[in-house]
Amino acid sequence: QVQLIESGGGLVEAGGSLRLSCSASGRPFSTYAMGWFRQAPGKARKFVAAISGSGSSTYYADSVEGRFTISRDNAKNTVLLQMNSLKPEDTAVYYCAADPAGDTIVVVHGGSAYWGQGTPVTVSS
Repeated sequence: QVQLIESGGGLVEAGGSLRLSCSASGRPFSTYAMGWFRQAPGKARKFVAAISGSGSSTYYADSVEGRFTISRDNAKNTVLLQMNSLKPEDTAVYYCAADPAGDTIVVVHGGSAYWGQGTPVTVSS
């Protein structure tokens, strides 16, 4: 069983930055492919970013490419999402996802077996 706990969400003005963190249980964390998704009110959950177990490969949705950066600290069992130049359309609940088998493509396509509870991000205009 893998438990994921997100933190770092909040209210920020447009153009500002936030850093989300996802802490994961289980070993070895370095084998997990990890990702972030978001769900805006009344809309479906959408892919944001993913990262391979080693951190050598990253994937981004077109809408966040160049503004968001996903990274991980395997020593701390943590994956981060640095969000810069935030826009009101980035407002959503952000979810962390994990695939312990290490398949990043599974994460990208929303097939992760494990999900966090979500952390809300609100960007004011």
